[in-house]
Amino acid sequence: MTTTTLPAIASPKWRTEDWVAVYLGFLVIALALWAFGSKAIDLGQLAPSFRWTTDAQIAARTENWSRALDGVAKGGELKAALEKGERKAIENAAGELAKAAGRNTVPGALGSEIRGHAAASAGKVFSPANLTKALWTGAGLLVLSAAGFALIGGKAGALVAGFPVVFGLAWLARVLAGNGLPVEYGIEYVIFALLMGLLVSNTIGVPGWLKPAVQTEFYIKTGLVILGAGLLFTEIVQAGALGIIQAVLVVGVIWYACFWLARKLRVDDDFAAMLSSSVAICGVSAAIATCGAIQGDKKKLSYVTALVLIVAVPMMVVMPWLAKAFGLPDVVAGAWLGGTLDTSASVVAAGALISDTAMKTGVIVKFSQNALIGVAAFILVIWWAYKASAQNGKSGGGKKADAGIIWERFPKFVLGFLAASIVFSFFLPADAVNGTKAALGELRTWWFALAFVSIGLETRFTDLATMEGGRPALAFLGAQALNVVWTLLLAYLLFGGVLFAVPDIR
Repeated sequence: MTTTTLPAIASPKWRTEDWVAVYLGFLVIALALWAFGSKAIDLGQLAPSFRWTTDAQIAARTENWSRALDGVAKGGELKAALEKGERKAIENAAGELAKAAGRNTVPGALGSEIRGHAAASAGKVFSPANLTKALWTGAGLLVLSAAGFALIGGKAGALVAGFPVVFGLAWLARVLAGNGLPVEYGIEYVIFALLMGLLVSNTIGVPGWLKPAVQTEFYIKTGLVILGAGLLFTEIVQAGALGIIQAVLVVGVIWYACFWLARKLRVDDDFAAMLSSSVAICGVSAAIATCGAIQGDKKKLSYVTALVLIVAVPMMVVMPWLAKAFGLPDVVAGAWLGGTLDTSASVVAAGALISDTAMKTGVIVKFSQNALIGVAAFILVIWWAYKASAQNGKSGGGKKADAGIIWERFPKFVLGFLAASIVFSFFLPADAVNGTKAALGELRTWWFALAFVSIGLETRFTDLATMEGGRPALAFLGAQALNVVWTLLLAYLLFGGVLFAVPDIR
């Protein structure tokens, strides 16, 4: 793997990559809060759209949608619109159904799904206005990236030359992920961003002028600081006591089990930690946070990301079918889905295949696990810093581990991640948190898209295909199998009326 190294000049401690990522992350957060508070700029209106579904894709889904609408109150108008095949009429009728049925209900989710497809035409994505929004977004990210790169000690002009290519690949990845088919199967932009980079690096190669813009760690760290603003401690409380108990037991047991299994299979500690976080907490986001916290190998992160997404798709389809086949109570089935599926979107989609109760329960449990990302990242940072320092001490290459050494090795961007989470959890009004959530989520997605394109540009297919002889994949699959069984047991004990009264979730 080739990486761009900065000049061997001793930069002040406040200008390290970690600290600069914190500065940029908080600058982005501050701009979002200013835009919301002043009403001067509507960041939502500036964000480009990426959702698009073709007429043929809508026609192919019409029969299944119509069947799902049988017996749904106020679904007749939507069925009639589907039969006529008029996209605008479908969009309006689906919107009315979603509004009437409400959020976190099966009819509401179905109406939102159909409306999303009907409203998402390719013409909107490739319209001059939408493309202009993408260009302005790229220009903003270019300015921030160049400024940060210069602070670190790099040559901003060199980054500027290659950045449009990295951004263009990230944009294309998001366009591909926005199509109705990947959306339906939960295939996220990260896999397309990775593939875009891999396609270039494994065909024409990465030219020298492009390499300064391939700054994987810098992009990931900045995105992680922004991610902290979207992971709220208060969500743990809102999720309820049973969701918290299940989340803690799932994360604790499955993380350790995966790490132990990976070590038994001779997988190194860094790889094992990323695998464990992805399977135990919440998939790609947890793997990204862990990789940043332990300063892990980006090739290993790309491997874990691909593995998570490949395994998630069949689970999202098979688990609801199993829940119905074995007659699981809806609340138990929802808790099972929420504890095993890796994203909130996949939990909602799978839960909707069962019932409103299953979907709502799954979301509650998933919120609890998502909120533990910050806690897990903090613990991992302390552990890895102490472990590295202790190993250096044993080999005679460093001082004995103490608070000073741990602080020196502590990745400072994690402090930004935690600080953002604390500020948004306890010190900002709810309207500011909710009002900036979408904008910050969009900006975070851009930084992560740039990072995964960069990972692909730094990686060779042969590296991924031969990585440790398939042992990491075996460890992941073994831990995921245990996760399915362990989480089902916990769901029965906690939500099935065995240890506690069955919660009233409707």
